[in-house]
Amino acid sequence: MVFILFKFAIQDFLDDRKFKNLSPETLKGYEITLKEFHNYCTDNNLIDTSDITPRVIKNYLIHCQNERSNNPVTLNHKIRNLKIFFNYLEEIEIYDEKNNPAKPIPYLKEDVKIEVFTDYQIRQMLTYYRRLKTRDKAFWAYRDYTIIVTLLGTGIRLGELVNLQWRHIDFVNQVMTIFGKKRIQRSIPLTEKLVKELAEFKVFCERYFGKLNDYVFVNSKNEPMTADAVKCMFKRLKEIMNFRDVRLSAHTFRHTFAHRFLMNGGDVFSLQKILGHSKIEMTMRYVALWGTALKEQNEKYNPLSKLDFV
Repeated sequence: MVFILFKFAIQDFLDDRKFKNLSPETLKGYEITLKEFHNYCTDNNLIDTSDITPRVIKNYLIHCQNERSNNPVTLNHKIRNLKIFFNYLEEIEIYDEKNNPAKPIPYLKEDVKIEVFTDYQIRQMLTYYRRLKTRDKAFWAYRDYTIIVTLLGTGIRLGELVNLQWRHIDFVNQVMTIFGKKRIQRSIPLTEKLVKELAEFKVFCERYFGKLNDYVFVNSKNEPMTADAVKCMFKRLKEIMNFRDVRLSAHTFRHTFAHRFLMNGGDVFSLQKILGHSKIEMTMRYVALWGTALKEQNEKYNPLSKLDFV
């Protein structure tokens, strides 16, 4: 067993992840968690890997829960990142299997609640941007409007949205190519309505900037938008819309897409492929939550419902 300064261990791990060509979003997620954990450790005079015990990690999580108001979903995300980090340190023999401090830390039970937008809320957002398009904020309004339409029409993740390039959109065959988690490629069919919206936005960007960027969604300087920029956009929209019963985020649009897809008769396996879930269990969460509504759909569309056996 070899012990090193904790900050050097973190840097070594991040360098290894970069070498393995992980996506910028994944790298940033690791970096945020480990930086926060490192700050907590240094505040408590813990600077060496030998100082880190299961109790330290548990106290850090309690701190996040009490001082940062982290919910179980956020805490589980941090636990996952820490487990991956300490497993790496075990691989390079900083720890052995018995003293890996993250191993005894269990994941928390999450309250499964998936929020979705109502039709009224969706109309409110789109109407707001349509009205702005006629004023001096035409570019921002048109871009943000198209972001919402794209999220609603595809169910793609935030990271996938900001990495979307024009060459990934096949306007003729109405297909969008997405490079998702672990850089796994998938194709998403596009509706005629979304194809039309994206085609018009492309022409608008060409005329507005004079030169089209490779990326679909850009800022006022014609540079690719970051995930943080999109989050800020939703933060501003949240203040304007004042929705109190639903979180305004890219992931809520993803949940809304899944909800509408299933409610309109879509099958779970197709939804899994569109959303890019690696395991069907992830997609089945939606079925578990909206099972009653799906039962009503089955009663309505099941071929046996209209057959007379008498």
